[in-house]
Amino acid sequence: MFSIPRPSRRHLLVGGAVGALALAATAVLPSPNAMAATGCAVTYTTNSWPGGFTATVAVKNLGDPVSNWTLGFTFPDGGQRVVQGWSATWQQSGSSVTARSADYNGALGTGASTTVGFNGSWTGSNPNPTSFTLNGTVCTGGTGTPPP
Repeated sequence: MFSIPRPSRRHLLVGGAVGALALAATAVLPSPNAMAATGCAVTYTTNSWPGGFTATVAVKNLGDPVSNWTLGFTFPDGGQRVVQGWSATWQQSGSSVTARSADYNGALGTGASTTVGFNGSWTGSNPNPTSFTLNGTVCTGGTGTPPP
């Protein structure tokens, strides 16, 4: 015959304590759906003349604070070009434009705004971009929860 030894009271107490700690640790961990909300709003205005324009871009962070931001947009017309910009580092590849924050305006707290701008040239037409991104998030003027 085979007999199963009974656990001692000490083993039961240690096992119970370990189980209670494990349960408590999972209770304070955030759930996967508790991610930070993101959002932004952009106002794009221009002063245009034949063959050129000045654009002012106001960016408002509606989500959690960000730093070292990147603004992105696409020119609707292939003849639009960024010539010289300020308050950001501007780059253009084809119709895609990015503006990276400067040292002095890189931190945008919740509700904070910054304004950047550039001089541009155009051939054909000079329509305004219709969609902007801030650090990859589409700026809809509201906030949303990013996917897990």
